[in-house]
Amino acid sequence: MIRSLSIKNYALIQSLEMSPSPNLNIITGETGAGKSIMLGAVGLLLGNRADTKALFSEEEKCVVEGVFDIKNYKLKALFEAADLDFESECIIRREISPSGKSRAFINDTPVTLDVLKTLGVHLMDVHSQHESLHLGSNEYQLEILDIYAGHQELIAQYKKSYAEFTSAEKTYSRLVKKAQESAKDTDYKQYLYNELAEAQLSAGELELLEEELEILENAEEIKVNLGQLNQLLDESEISLINQLQEGLPLLSSIKGFSKRLEELFERLNSASIELQDISREIANEQDRVELDPERLQVVKERIDLLFRLQQKHHTNEVAELIALRDELSAALEDVLNIDSEIKKAKAALEEAQKAMLSTGKALTASRQKHAQPFAEAIKALITKLGIENGNISIKITPTEPNINGLDLVELLFSANKGVQPRELKNVASGGEFSRLIFAVKYLLADKTAMPTIIFDEIDTGVSGEIALQMVSMMKQMAKNHQVVSISHLPQFAAGGDAHYFVYKDHSLDKSVSKIKKLQEEERVLAIAQMIGGEKPGASAMQSAKELLNPVS
Repeated sequence: MIRSLSIKNYALIQSLEMSPSPNLNIITGETGAGKSIMLGAVGLLLGNRADTKALFSEEEKCVVEGVFDIKNYKLKALFEAADLDFESECIIRREISPSGKSRAFINDTPVTLDVLKTLGVHLMDVHSQHESLHLGSNEYQLEILDIYAGHQELIAQYKKSYAEFTSAEKTYSRLVKKAQESAKDTDYKQYLYNELAEAQLSAGELELLEEELEILENAEEIKVNLGQLNQLLDESEISLINQLQEGLPLLSSIKGFSKRLEELFERLNSASIELQDISREIANEQDRVELDPERLQVVKERIDLLFRLQQKHHTNEVAELIALRDELSAALEDVLNIDSEIKKAKAALEEAQKAMLSTGKALTASRQKHAQPFAEAIKALITKLGIENGNISIKITPTEPNINGLDLVELLFSANKGVQPRELKNVASGGEFSRLIFAVKYLLADKTAMPTIIFDEIDTGVSGEIALQMVSMMKQMAKNHQVVSISHLPQFAAGGDAHYFVYKDHSLDKSVSKIKKLQEEERVLAIAQMIGGEKPGASAMQSAKELLNPVS
């Protein structure tokens, strides 16, 4: 519950502080004094977006701070999930700078608005005029039926199975789309792969082929030159090798006379051996070189093929052609395997759908079980609240599976005897909406662990005994919850455990909204003014006293 609330530099509020009663708090005040402005400030603590236009002074920052007692509301796990230290007293603060920068803190730790919203829904339930209209939406009607039914475990099971179903559906759709896209160019990829596979590519072969082509194209000249060279080296009587052989004994006979002569002999002998080896290799090379027009044609065609493939695939390396061939092979393999993947994905989807429908049907059964008791409970309450011939029914019809289940929930209403209930948004007046939403809040109050409930002019369209009945019900709610009600009715003002009065102070250059907690005599006067105007007469004063101290 709210222990204290501090608002600085927000809208018409320069500085405001209050410490609400843990039970029923009533806030009254003149029109435009700033009662609903306080709700806007409270909304900042719940994670609502901020606007620099809401600053009272554009030169100073706005600070809204709330101190909450949360020791009895099992929120420790939520704090741990957000990596926050849990304390029984929680301080939430929002700051808005003149530049528009907004910051949020929980126990002085900076947090995002999402974290603030997650915590906020566990701290306060704020009813507004907008929410009364919200009661007309089918989503909200389904939500309140679920809260009344209390089947949160079923909802969690369904949402888990629905998430698994949608995940399986996405996987199946992705594979089907992939198969469709692959089918469009599979034939072309197969053609490209076949062309590269048939080429039997080998890394580095182009360089070897180009070298072989050089030899084949110049085979005759190579063969002639090698023959002539071999003739000079070894195949004539005056060949170089023969002449060296003849010169070796001349050095051999004198090599012992000096180290230098011995070295010269060794060098000449090595040269003779090297020339003999060169001569043998030249002869072998001459034998290998053939005038082979057929092989020449084969090599040319092979090189032309490799060049065409490189040009076609915009590359200069055979190795890159090989890589492309392997990529195409893998892609074609995927196409062959995708049918199997689709089959598995379809089976998984059907299994997930079956599980989702099973949990969804269990949720539907629980909703159907609780729909009639919920409708009857609302009907009993609105009868007390002056809609004597009111009739409520809850219609549940099947709908396409969605995150909330398999059901469309419609709350049907009729205010008149003998008139069939119809869609709420089409038949309820403003005052009826207020009483209906109040009845719903009353029924659901003890179904939720909500520390604080705030009503913004829930008394719209009601008066007299109906207002007294609503106050009595609020008092009942306030036994287990902190209740704050912004009202313009004297019956409400008299029923609170604490009465706060919002007013405008015009003593400064700029009008400001202020709030004060009224003492007993001040309450009498404030309520009398609500009954009889700014200067209430004796009867209004007496009525105010009677409202504050009703005769049992």
